[in-house]
Amino acid sequence: MLARLSLLVLMAVLPAAAQDYAREKRWADEVVPGLVVGDAVWLETSAGRKFLAIHAPAAKPKGAVAIVHGIGVHPDHGIIGVLRTKLTDLGWTTLSIQMPVQAADARTEAYYPAVFPEAIDRIARAGAWLAAKGETRVALVSQSMGSWMANEYFDANRESPFRAWACLGLTGGYSLSTWFSPRPILDVYGENDLEPSRDAAWRRRLTLASAPEGSRQAMIAGTDHFYAGKEDELARTIDAWLAEVLR
Repeated sequence: MLARLSLLVLMAVLPAAAQDYAREKRWADEVVPGLVVGDAVWLETSAGRKFLAIHAPAAKPKGAVAIVHGIGVHPDHGIIGVLRTKLTDLGWTTLSIQMPVQAADARTEAYYPAVFPEAIDRIARAGAWLAAKGETRVALVSQSMGSWMANEYFDANRESPFRAWACLGLTGGYSLSTWFSPRPILDVYGENDLEPSRDAAWRRRLTLASAPEGSRQAMIAGTDHFYAGKEDELARTIDAWLAEVLR
């Protein structure tokens, strides 16, 4: 863990890695004109670079949720697009943010640690943006590599506007500091999830035993890493948990 943090610090002070901003722009050009639920808003990193977020206010909001997608996609892709829409329908204002991407053929190791400092910054900017809108009951929902990015964000930001974290499909276990999380965690994975996520489920469950009240693990039966066919169950699971811990 210390080695990972050292790498993150080093990357933060070195020139920016070869992050594929052109690909990010192509995603935005494709996604924004086709939006049906929510509107495009442009947030800004600490370095002054704008990035896409999709903001969808709920009609009768219970609170707000920032959503962090997985590797190499966009904030309306696949399960993320479905989930942000369903959570909005269930009463949660959503802000789905574009995370840093690499080239289309980039492997996982091209992302860590190269783009993680900016990923952490973008999550922080999303939280600040929601807080500036007057949102006080705010949670973070992350999926796949986005969950790894979220874990790094919380490692670097003990004080945060996010009062709860729904962590979906984390491949592996939590960082050591998560044992002392000041916020409740919902750990979600699919029965047929990726092997690293399934195999480490017991480790994550052990971590949650020392997390705040309301922390728990949920296995969604009969589905995979992307919750195919069980999107409604996933959304209801997150909705019920958020309503409990953000009272």
